Amino acid sequence: MQENQHTEYKETWRDEFLKVLCGFANSGGGKLFIGINDKGQFLGVADSSTLLEILPNKILQKLGIYANVQLHTEQSKEIITVSVDRYEVPISFNGKYYIRTGSTTQELKDKELTRFLMKKTKASWEGFIEEHADLDEIKQKQAVIPK
Repeated sequence: MQENQHTEYKETWRDEFLKVLCGFANSGGGKLFIGINDKGQFLGVADSSTLLEILPNKILQKLGIYANVQLHTEQSKEIITVSVDRYEVPISFNGKYYIRTGSTTQELKDKELTRFLMKKTKASWEGFIEEHADLDEIKQKQAVIPK
């Protein structure tokens, strides 16, 4: 088992891993395994009952999405899986947008963020109003364009 675009391993839970779940939701969905190290070794989770209780609510509060949080026993160790589906709308974590690419979670910025938001919201540039131009300026620019 290796990490990939749809799989991430973490030895323990930290709230910063919500950006991984955000990346899954904005990409093709995925699973976060808690209690497994980067090499795929099962370490187990000490506080599984607490995590099973707090994670679904935390994910809903911070990301606005539902996740399937489950407890599994592998090699006599308790492992938690957090499964997130792909969402058609953009999902953010603390005002930032993330995607999964390869086995990494990347924050979207600048042009890539604009492209991502426009694609997710099915927007096009024709739908935006240029507040600093009037109709005469637009007509002049159209007349200059060679055919």
